[in-house]
Amino acid sequence: MESSPVHAADAEFTVEAVERALHQLFYDPDMAQKNVAQKWLTQAQMSPQAWHFCWALLSQDKVPEVQFFGASTLHAKISRNWSDLPTEQHVSLRTQLITQVCQFASGPKMVLTRLCVALASLVLHTMPDTWPTAVHDLLQAFQTGQGIAGADGRARCLAMLELLAVLPEEFQNSRVPAARRTQLRTTLAGQWSAVCPLLQQLLRQADSPTQVRMRVLQCLASWMALDVSLGDSEGLLQDSFSMLSDPELFDTAVETIVSTISQPDSHRFADTLVKLVPLVLGLQDQLRKAVETADIETSHGICRIAVALGDTHCRTLLEHVDQWQGFQALVNMILFCTGIPGQYPVDETTSSLTLTFWYTLQDDILSFEGDRQALYLQVYRPLYFQLVDVLLHKSHFPSDEGYASWSSDDKEQFRIYRIDISDTLMYVYDLLGPEMLRSLYDRLGRLLTDTGRTAAWQDIEALLFGFQSIAETVDVSDSDVIPGLIGLIPLINVTNVELADTVMFTIGSLGEWLADHPLMLGGILPVVLQALSNPDLSVSSVSALKRICRECRYNLQPHADNILAATQDVLVKQIHKSTQCMWLMQALGFLISALPGEQILGKLLSLLSPHLQQLENLTKEMPSPSNKSTIVHILGLFSSLFTTLDTNAEPQGSEDMAVARPAAPPHPDPHPVVVVLQQFFPLIQAVLSKWLTDSEVVEAACAIFDKSLKTLLSSFAPLVSQLSELVGQMYGAIPQAATLELTRQLVHIFSGEKEHFAPIKRLLELLSSITLSIFQQEPRDHPDIVDSFMRLHAQVLKRKAELYLSESLDIKALFYCGILSFKFPEKPTVKSTCLFFTELVSHCEDIPAVGEVLQEDGKLLLQALLEGIGGQAPRSLMEYFAEVLLGMNRHCHSLISAWMQEVLLIPNFPSAQVSMEQKQTFNQQVLREQTNKRRVRDIVRDFSLQCRGLHGTEYAGDY
Repeated sequence: MESSPVHAADAEFTVEAVERALHQLFYDPDMAQKNVAQKWLTQAQMSPQAWHFCWALLSQDKVPEVQFFGASTLHAKISRNWSDLPTEQHVSLRTQLITQVCQFASGPKMVLTRLCVALASLVLHTMPDTWPTAVHDLLQAFQTGQGIAGADGRARCLAMLELLAVLPEEFQNSRVPAARRTQLRTTLAGQWSAVCPLLQQLLRQADSPTQVRMRVLQCLASWMALDVSLGDSEGLLQDSFSMLSDPELFDTAVETIVSTISQPDSHRFADTLVKLVPLVLGLQDQLRKAVETADIETSHGICRIAVALGDTHCRTLLEHVDQWQGFQALVNMILFCTGIPGQYPVDETTSSLTLTFWYTLQDDILSFEGDRQALYLQVYRPLYFQLVDVLLHKSHFPSDEGYASWSSDDKEQFRIYRIDISDTLMYVYDLLGPEMLRSLYDRLGRLLTDTGRTAAWQDIEALLFGFQSIAETVDVSDSDVIPGLIGLIPLINVTNVELADTVMFTIGSLGEWLADHPLMLGGILPVVLQALSNPDLSVSSVSALKRICRECRYNLQPHADNILAATQDVLVKQIHKSTQCMWLMQALGFLISALPGEQILGKLLSLLSPHLQQLENLTKEMPSPSNKSTIVHILGLFSSLFTTLDTNAEPQGSEDMAVARPAAPPHPDPHPVVVVLQQFFPLIQAVLSKWLTDSEVVEAACAIFDKSLKTLLSSFAPLVSQLSELVGQMYGAIPQAATLELTRQLVHIFSGEKEHFAPIKRLLELLSSITLSIFQQEPRDHPDIVDSFMRLHAQVLKRKAELYLSESLDIKALFYCGILSFKFPEKPTVKSTCLFFTELVSHCEDIPAVGEVLQEDGKLLLQALLEGIGGQAPRSLMEYFAEVLLGMNRHCHSLISAWMQEVLLIPNFPSAQVSMEQKQTFNQQVLREQTNKRRVRDIVRDFSLQCRGLHGTEYAGDY
């Protein structure tokens, strides 16, 4: 674009310049130039000249893109800069705008729509004060053509309908004060009495073109959003149903009917809703025909209407007991839609729309009391049993060949669909109770014991899927059919991966029941252990074993050797992916934890020996990507095992059994895991000697000790000194958050014990020295390290503040690091910094160095806090800032009193949004509170909102 005005900041906003900028926006291949043009055009729309050049851009000789920009500019000026226009020009603007609407009545459509939106905005600015009869006047003008030239009757009619459609939409999108919005809504809704008959007349006229009828339907949907009376719209809504027979109007009619009957307050018009039931039922022939002819769009649309009426107004329709037969017919119609023929999602997508209705109906039935609830239960319980059959049928997998041909998206949609069905079945169980399980069991038993025919695997899988759906979340401990189900599972001829998966998931869902009935484990465990060797069943078989080991750990001693042998075999053969291997080790952790103490060490060494040997071999090889992957995997196996290997755990709560743990002598001291770790330590040192600068390997090594620490607690003591030295080496080679977090665990558990104080002290001094050097370089590049460092020191001050008496610990430098950390954009880092300072200021009296640094530089801390409160820190962190402020006021009251007075006198500090009076009020309120944490939080929150200019706005509620 030659000599483009968009490159000059002070360019004149002329018609020619705007046209050149539009050409650049639409046709320049350079994206940077497009962005420059876009920015310049936005400035042009905001300029006073826009009131003038917009009309020229609407000239009939301009291209549609230019005309559209002119119409958009006109709307922007009216909606945003209405106050700039002198009152005496309002009428002429209105006349001009109506003329333009009529001139574009025949198109282009996009220009007509924008002009109608502009006219709608003008109407909203002038109603009801200066132009109270706006809607009436516009209807008359467009109907009669009086004072309007350039459009025939049909074009004027379409333009009028376009305006009527966008008027409520513009109201919904407009930003006006609440009181004005209420006034406008009431005024517009009052015009419906004039608009509705006109729309009904146009819809009923035999010669009305399809385009006119379509716009009428859109107008109805648009106006209903204004909460106009559904009762007053009854005739128009009923006429909309007749439009469903017209293929060209079907989609629009569906959208209109659904949006109309789904309006939030439409339940107030119960009589109208009752009259709609026969109209919906009258669509059943059209629905069945659509199903027979595989007309998916039509069946989908009719289903949406039925569900909208039933789901939105279920309670209202149920309350009309005299109409119960009509509503029952509607429920049956929705049931037909739930079971609509075809395989979801390749043949149909309608059935999923109906699932929420069954929740609603069940809740509404159970919300009634006495005779009415009894009546509806008698009517609808049989129907819910039918629903169970329908849902199980819809959950069927297709044939193996068909499923293999599905795309990955189709398979994922089907998976989600089955989850939705599972949730629905679980919910329905609350209504049908144990009888539902009995029905499933009887059907499964007949399928598996009928020697006369071979059942399709899909039928068996669906019934197991039903069992799993219920057992997954519902307590089935009292069910009398579960023993029979456990007995049936070994009879299943598993010839299909999907069926095998469901068998495994079903077994897993019965873990708690098996814990209460341990005698059944002998028949079910071989099924699971055999499945472990099949990589196609990796997720389901490993998940089932993990749940059994977790829930039944205290009953598995007779089966322990078989479980260990099977799992060790698949681990060595590397049958499963890494994630499932980790799950397996967690399962074994549960299992081994419950064994007699004298057996644990032997089982551990037997389990881990192959992996230790492999790891030792890897230390003798040169580092390579494949070696690294294997090392990280093996280290992950160890940390997963130690996550759940807790020999001190006792059965309690839902995660354990109600069975008492078998009496066993206490495990020898040291703890078996400690013995393993002591043997493992030289090996991990050898690994780290080659991989000390690799963050992934270091993190995996840290995870082993972190999990062990959290599980063993004080039993980890023999390894504290060794681990402290190793952590120092790792952090010295490559500083990482994982090593700081591991140190924090050491501090938390052992810093209070005299024999471990010295190694932990040396480690803290080393880590602090290294991290302080990071702060002298580019700390912003390491927010995770800064976060963990602040958390570590907060823990030190909380658990063993005596560590701060060390002369080797530069407390002043730590203080300044904390001040810098307040400036980080990451929320976790700022939060951890607040925790650090909250603990630090509480020790200003018992740790001289802390008192000195606060005496000298405490004002910097206060300024940093006030800057964060003033807007530099996220509002969600204000409670943590408040706690630091409260701590300073409690422990350094005289100092903070002087500092607050001093820093709040700085102009525009901490924000230009607050006055001196507001700052003084804040000062007085804070200094007054030395104990009430909640009160200080409220004070800080309110002051922060004032600083951000949000106090008293709707955004303040998002705090």
